[in-house]
Amino acid sequence: MYSESDIENAVATGAITPAAAAALRQSVAEARSTPLVDEESFRLITGFNDIFVTIAAALLLVAVGWIGFSIAGPKGDVDGPAALTAIGHGVALGGLLVAAASWGLAEYFTKTRRMALPSIILLGAFVGAVGACIFGLGMPMIPENNGDRVAAGIIAVAGLVSAGAAYLHWRRFHVPITIAALTSALVATLWATLLWSVPALKDNPDYALWVILIAGVAVFGFAMWWDMSDRLRQTRRSDVAFWLHLSAAPMIAHPVFHLLGVMDNAITPASGVIVIALYILFGLVALAVDRRALLVSSLAYVLVALAELFRQAGAVSLNIALTALVIGSALLLLSAFWHSVRRLVVHGLPADLQERLPALDRPVVATARA
Repeated sequence: MYSESDIENAVATGAITPAAAAALRQSVAEARSTPLVDEESFRLITGFNDIFVTIAAALLLVAVGWIGFSIAGPKGDVDGPAALTAIGHGVALGGLLVAAASWGLAEYFTKTRRMALPSIILLGAFVGAVGACIFGLGMPMIPENNGDRVAAGIIAVAGLVSAGAAYLHWRRFHVPITIAALTSALVATLWATLLWSVPALKDNPDYALWVILIAGVAVFGFAMWWDMSDRLRQTRRSDVAFWLHLSAAPMIAHPVFHLLGVMDNAITPASGVIVIALYILFGLVALAVDRRALLVSSLAYVLVALAELFRQAGAVSLNIALTALVIGSALLLLSAFWHSVRRLVVHGLPADLQERLPALDRPVVATARA
């Protein structure tokens, strides 16, 4: 399967003409009986070789990290500050070696071969390894007693450096998921900074949920900025927005439903109705922006709430089956009639907002690669 980015690359390199690209899009749209703008396409794998390379790369990176930790990590029976220092050195060297190996592999598998799944794994390994390296360097500074505040400060620095590493990776390789990794690192930096500046926050989980929720809304707004810059979804900007929406959705859904007590066995008929109403609201937002991430991230919570409502109504033995039947049927119907329902939702919005949302109908034209 080929994504819009692949088609645009083919046009940019002269492999196919803009007219051929337009004809291909038109053919696919007609074959599927749905506008391509509704497909929310992204490329993950193009063949089993992607999986093969990913497995091989993962094995290599694990081995490199293990070797680095073994060289600089603790040796023999050590404890106390000495053990923490040795572990930190091992984590730092292991992270450094993994980061270097990830970047080197990306030079070929991402820059030259443009393999999607290996590129995603290598990006994640690079950013995570950089963060681990910085945290490892800071571990010796964590005191034995009451070191939470120092640890939070080290995590904040590691998150900020990881965000910078993601930016450098983006400048070099332009893997669409990189921007989502960068924003996630910044969210981690924000949370760790708050813990460092206000240590009492760790004693109240609700504060954490509110911070994550606010961050999720901010990331959603950032994703919409990328989406609005490519309403026809024919450039890499749309792929970047896809991963940002995928990052923002759990940061919005999980805090909202946890604050409602969905996972605390505290579902009442009133709260169950609220959960279902929120899921419908998330569905309307998903339809308006033509992104399904919010629906997927909220799915577990609405399943729990609806199953509990069926149980309280007396359908104890069939509550899970009835829940799956209702939700599964509703989502399948929504998928089948996505474009028609989306048209109704978008047309009910103010005209100036409609002009900012992803296009309802996309003309099949070739555009320049962004």
